[in-house]
Amino acid sequence: MINPFNIVDLLYQTSRETPQKTALIYRDKKITFETFSGSVTETAFYFLKKGIQKGGRVMVVVPMSDHLYRIVLALFRIGAVAVFLDEWVSIKRMNDCCKLAGCKAFIGTSKGLVLSWIVSGLRKIPLHLGLHYDKKNEVILFPETTENDAALITFTTGSTGIPKAAIRTHKLLFGQFQALIPLIKPKRDEVSMPVLPIVLLLNLGAGVTSVIADYKSSKPSSLEPGKIIGQIKEYGVNTIIASPFFVKRIAQHLIDKQLKLDGINKIFTGGAPVFPAEANVYKSAFAETDIQIVYGSTEAEPISSVGVKNLIAKAENVLFQGLYVGKPEACTTVKIIGITNENILAASIKDVENLEVLTGETGEIIVTGKHVLTDYLNNPDALNRNKIFVGNQCWHRTGDSGYLDADGNLFLTGRCSSLIEPEGKCISTFVYENHFQTINGVEAGTVMIWKNKLIAVIELSDSRQKENVKNAVYLISNGLENIIFINKIPRDPRHNSKVDYEKLKVIMQKHW
Repeated sequence: MINPFNIVDLLYQTSRETPQKTALIYRDKKITFETFSGSVTETAFYFLKKGIQKGGRVMVVVPMSDHLYRIVLALFRIGAVAVFLDEWVSIKRMNDCCKLAGCKAFIGTSKGLVLSWIVSGLRKIPLHLGLHYDKKNEVILFPETTENDAALITFTTGSTGIPKAAIRTHKLLFGQFQALIPLIKPKRDEVSMPVLPIVLLLNLGAGVTSVIADYKSSKPSSLEPGKIIGQIKEYGVNTIIASPFFVKRIAQHLIDKQLKLDGINKIFTGGAPVFPAEANVYKSAFAETDIQIVYGSTEAEPISSVGVKNLIAKAENVLFQGLYVGKPEACTTVKIIGITNENILAASIKDVENLEVLTGETGEIIVTGKHVLTDYLNNPDALNRNKIFVGNQCWHRTGDSGYLDADGNLFLTGRCSSLIEPEGKCISTFVYENHFQTINGVEAGTVMIWKNKLIAVIELSDSRQKENVKNAVYLISNGLENIIFINKIPRDPRHNSKVDYEKLKVIMQKHW
């Protein structure tokens, strides 16, 4: 029996209703829902035959492809747990994650299998499998899964301490599916290009055709906008769901080449902040497209969303007061509490309400909803630090600072940990990053305390504008004591969009 909270059940339902509809397009392959669901079943039988059991954790090292989703859904089908590592983590971190996860099997490409013999943590996993599976298997009774069984484990960013492994149960995955449906509004006649892996999984449940972009997100420099645009035209893509980096590169290419890409009805982007200057690039390239910027986190997606036009309009009045990210989604309840590094215990909702700051005052954003992650694997410290439990209700502490205005609009002011306090004043690096992007010639910029001085660090998009940029930066920031220009401000490895403050500090130590 398949639990109704299992995404696989939705896939099978679509397969019965529209068997010949294309589910996935990967490179030169077009795979129907009937063929794909059949391969999921065959792979599930194969996994059982090989000894993978319900509840067993399986490390999956396979790039975004039809194979990835066949494998993941087959694991879901038998009640096993798919475990994912980010490709960019160090060998030490990879070994730490392997030790924590305690996987019983490893599944990878030929390169992944080579890696699994090089990395000691992967080598210790008992069973190693490739992409191959037997299509002729004896029928084995599938284990019964429940909504509270774990389905997916992903490691959140971080390079120190015990790895923070987020656990998604089947119920939570279904909750995320239900939370995203009203926002994305998927239709079965759409052709979607979801560059964010979790969204393609949801597309399979919603019966939407997905085109896998010819792009490796772990290597941002590999993005060839012309090639992606070719895919979009060839397959009639009308919806794009991707990181801001991806959307900006495509948009900038269209602008630079004076091209127009017709037929894109919707674009959704998230995973990193989109400032008004970047939103204007989107708007210029996709003037007729409904573009939505989604705010969320690994543990709570979505939290809120805002249309590009609304973001730009709002910025005219509140440019230096935070980044507008829209009103909270109907599935999400948001509160703003005082910023503290302490763990928070709450016996009742009244205790949570007592932590709230006044309307318009900056604090930490906390959220709750059916799609909010409630647990981490074997990491009670992370659980206590990031969660507030009130009975069965879980509030997630996002670690983001921001505020709600009198109309219920949500504004971001950056990570709580990145707030700086020179001479008793609280400064949000995030707000400055927003403002710097409005200066002609600036690609990115931030502020930091360096050698006891408040300085700006700027990456130029046009080196000829250096003096003009310097004057503009000093004009808006009379407390700055210096401006340092560097070739490239380091970005986060996951979306290549957010400033990586720790790596920036390393660069500063080497050169200044």
